[in-house]
Amino acid sequence: MDGNTTASLSEPASGWSLAMVLLTIVTIALTIVGNVLVILSVFTHKPLRIVQNFFIVSLAVADLTVAVLVLPLNVAYSLLGRWHLGITVCKMWLTSDVLCCTASILNLCAIALDRYWAITDPINYAHKRTLKRVLLMIAAVWLVSLVISSPPLAGWNDWPDHFTLDTPCQLTSERGYIVYSALGSFFIPLLLMIVVYFKIFAAMKQRRQKRKLSTSSEPSTISSQPDPSLNDQASANQKYEGNNTLRRTSKMNGTLERQSSQGKISLIRERRAARILGIVMCAFVVCWLPFFVMYVLRAFCERCEPNADLDKFITWLGYFNSAINPFIYTIFNNDFRRAFNKILCCKFS
Repeated sequence: MDGNTTASLSEPASGWSLAMVLLTIVTIALTIVGNVLVILSVFTHKPLRIVQNFFIVSLAVADLTVAVLVLPLNVAYSLLGRWHLGITVCKMWLTSDVLCCTASILNLCAIALDRYWAITDPINYAHKRTLKRVLLMIAAVWLVSLVISSPPLAGWNDWPDHFTLDTPCQLTSERGYIVYSALGSFFIPLLLMIVVYFKIFAAMKQRRQKRKLSTSSEPSTISSQPDPSLNDQASANQKYEGNNTLRRTSKMNGTLERQSSQGKISLIRERRAARILGIVMCAFVVCWLPFFVMYVLRAFCERCEPNADLDKFITWLGYFNSAINPFIYTIFNNDFRRAFNKILCCKFS
């Protein structure tokens, strides 16, 4: 979201402003490359072609739209120091800014909820996690993002009636909308993610404890050796029943071992997914918290206005979140790493 003020963009870029422009250009490149690779990986790499990864695709699409629709105009505005594209394009740009950034944040919420349900109710949620359900959740994310971003277009704004080259293209400073959008775009999703993540942590801790108890209380494997107390002269009917018992015992032991192994693998996967979610959430807080604190403070505290350079850096930091999400998945997820390597090797071979 672009929170630049009139003072910060009233002159052509120089010095630190040029450095921020270069950082933004690098951010655009990283965001496009990383998120395109994420989308291609999910649709071309079989291990990633699972329904829950559509949430990650939706996140990648939101981050990609930030790089394509929002950041290029931000660079041009920073370099020129003035808005040359008129009020209509300005309004659409600002609306796209809020829409795409909010969608990125709310997709993180959807991913957190999906992980939470998968960990706390794995058997039932495995049946509920259908393609239709996932697509409905993704549609809800984008619909809520539209509801949060569109009110200024309907009149909830303090934009001037006449737009000249000296008029800044910036988000409305209408206090009611600032509180509304800050709550919907950041503070409520942040609270939800914190609560969900701690519930995930508690659920996984509880599962580990239950697993330890069940492992310690499991009966020892029944021996497959014949009982020496059996009479050597037992009848052929008796021998048949003894063999059947041994076969059933062996089969039961094999089933228990297989279930135990599958449980361990499932627990490891969910633990890894929760760890990745935690890292993504930490990155989200670091990138977006400074912007939204500044966004709210500047509306209610005239003396809290940051200088132009700090303003630009805080704004860029929020955009940078769209660039790092795909690389977090790459570093900590073996399947994504293999898919990235496969796509890049085919591309440059």
